[in-house]
Amino acid sequence: MSLEPIQVQELVHKIIRQEEIHLLDIRRENDVHDWAIEGEQIYSVHKTLSEIQENPEQVMTMLPSDKPVYVVCYKGISAQKATAILREQGMDHVTYLVGGMGAWGEHLQPIKVADLQQSGAIYQFVRMGKGCLSYMIVSGQEAVVIDASRMVDVYLSFANEHGIIIKDVIDSHLHADHISGGRMLAEEVGATYWFPPEEEHVQFDHALLEDGTIFSLHNATVSIRAVHTPGHTIGSTSFLIDNQFLLTGDTLFIQSIGRPDLAGKANEWTSLLYKSLYDTIPSIPHEVHILPTHFSSLDELKENGAVYATKNSIYDSNYRLNLESYQAFENMVANNLPDQPNSYQQIRKINMGQQSADQSEWQTIEAGPNRCAVR
Repeated sequence: MSLEPIQVQELVHKIIRQEEIHLLDIRRENDVHDWAIEGEQIYSVHKTLSEIQENPEQVMTMLPSDKPVYVVCYKGISAQKATAILREQGMDHVTYLVGGMGAWGEHLQPIKVADLQQSGAIYQFVRMGKGCLSYMIVSGQEAVVIDASRMVDVYLSFANEHGIIIKDVIDSHLHADHISGGRMLAEEVGATYWFPPEEEHVQFDHALLEDGTIFSLHNATVSIRAVHTPGHTIGSTSFLIDNQFLLTGDTLFIQSIGRPDLAGKANEWTSLLYKSLYDTIPSIPHEVHILPTHFSSLDELKENGAVYATKNSIYDSNYRLNLESYQAFENMVANNLPDQPNSYQQIRKINMGQQSADQSEWQTIEAGPNRCAVR
């Protein structure tokens, strides 16, 4: 009996459960190298559709004979053709990923990170295909959403399902790797949209997200305090949640740090990043858990699929946070900048309100990894 096509959500659940997964990626070699589904338990073979058409028997020898194989392409169309060819050769344990890499890059998986001490919980919306993380902090029937992706229906459905009113929507900084859903979500629910005042040339109305701004939920049972941590961008802001969690945006990640060069001001912003990482964040005395806005690989996921770590463990293990001087830090950053995110200039302009793009173009504009971290 042939396998049914696999949906992205089912693939995500398999990854979270750390199941062994076998993929046949039929995209162009450069595209596979640039952006692929990768992880410790994920085994991939790369062969193009033309190679499969020319010699399907040879491709089959490269694939397991007794385990499911999922064919991956750009949008799921070519993968259907490849699946049909392999099935004609008697391979009945092969099927395709519905929607391909486009669907993989858009899926959001809500995961509960933790309960808060007094009342409420933090939910992380994991966008595995982009390595993006957004957050909903909930207490009572109120919520704050931070760094929403453009798939706003996921946040709306989650809030409706749990009887939650979203009262504030916040962007921690000007994003360069994905189109923000912050303004769209705020408009949809009638919430206040907050944005750092330091970010340049934005052309939309917003409340000023200043250092020390405090957001309260459920009659002040839960407190969220904004902490200005510039460097990735001039306005980058972190959030201290009930002295238990520090949501660090793109300033500090679990395995790396934010890059300071995407606005063409690397020299100026590297010094700001150094101060944020070597002064501001270490000065927070609490034994907080760090909640970043991006992750580098699926290996960072906890058993439940969430991404977090204690501040102490990150500072103990991340050499970038333990350099002996600013000069050493500056040299490290300059020598370890990856390629810039795909379409990042266009994405920045869209998120600044300076440019618009038809919704049908969003998936293509965002395609690719986030590349917001120093290597």
